[in-house]
Amino acid sequence: MATPPLTPRMLTPTTLSPLGSPRATKKSSTATVMPEITLEQPSSKTSKSPAGSKSTKLFRRVRSAFRSLPIMSPMCKLPMGGGRLHENHVHGGTRVTGTLFGYRKTRVNLAVQENPRSLPILLLELAIPTGKLLQDLGVGLVRIALECEKKPSEKTKIVDEPIWALYCNGKKSGYGVKREATEEDLVVMQMLHAVSMGAGVLPVTSGGGGGGGGGEGDLTYMRAHFERVIGSRDSETYYMMNPDGNSGPELSIFFVRV
Repeated sequence: MATPPLTPRMLTPTTLSPLGSPRATKKSSTATVMPEITLEQPSSKTSKSPAGSKSTKLFRRVRSAFRSLPIMSPMCKLPMGGGRLHENHVHGGTRVTGTLFGYRKTRVNLAVQENPRSLPILLLELAIPTGKLLQDLGVGLVRIALECEKKPSEKTKIVDEPIWALYCNGKKSGYGVKREATEEDLVVMQMLHAVSMGAGVLPVTSGGGGGGGGGEGDLTYMRAHFERVIGSRDSETYYMMNPDGNSGPELSIFFVRV
């Protein structure tokens, strides 16, 4: 008989890597049962070229350098009177699913999917603590700008750049890094495959004896619909949309080459 799909409440114990990515606990006295990954390939997915392996190596080198960077704690607050998005659709936009997740004191991850049942088309690590970002989202609108250098005859898609300078509401807040989804990332997405919108905590057991998951707390997530708007080859924006159009957290993420 087929095993029923897991829900967030059925999440098995996990811990996070230094960058905030979930990984299975190795010190557990019992074997951890990992869910079967049934996420679908996104429609925009194309076969990888031989250069793909070089890109992966570049991502790994950038990630290793990113590990040594400090976690910034910006004051992500928007002055009163700023414009707010109140509509459930942006003209010219494409609806996607966005998930913020991570332990409260580690760097936040952003996964973008075509829908909750598809593989991520974009996965970012931002040098902002998960708890700080989610706290500020509960206060008001947050604007994140990711900037990288514009090069002559640029052919790389802007969201395929490996690293960006990160600004939160105009304040320099470290860097954002694109990386490939790991098996552990896919487990989190699989756990949330039935969730279209919402926020909550994925429970983990305390690390027995020191460190591990117990030192980080529970895995926090927030999932919402985003509108993806492509302005040009050098600009792309993701707008978090409110279900009721009036209240709740709002987030805008701008990718730009300058």
